[in-house]
Amino acid sequence: MQLAQLAAIAACVLLAALAVFQAALIAGAPLGRFAWGGQHNVLPTKLRIGSATSIILYVLFAYVGLAKAGMAAPLVNQGFTDVFCWVLTAYFAVGIVLNGISRSKPERLVMTPTVVILTALYLVLSLN
Repeated sequence: MQLAQLAAIAACVLLAALAVFQAALIAGAPLGRFAWGGQHNVLPTKLRIGSATSIILYVLFAYVGLAKAGMAAPLVNQGFTDVFCWVLTAYFAVGIVLNGISRSKPERLVMTPTVVILTALYLVLSLN
């Protein structure tokens, strides 16, 4: 198996775990201190909608990773997939900063390393 394929699979596993976490937040699990700035233990409706949107985006992000690694058909075309993968790499890199400055210590301790890993995985994919 190639490095890009391993990176895509690892990214999908991590994104799936984040999707499960977001689904728990939507269901009312008292885990809000790990997300959305950590201001709410149980998320209000607006943030639950944000969590639902996140799940949809995670599916798209996972697909882009798989497409970039040649494990799924490209989005639109290969050039678009290549650019989108770089955009995701930058998006996750910004997430490092945003999670790193969160007022919520649990969010900083859990989500910052998570986004560091996603940034590294999508960088591997982008360079492939």
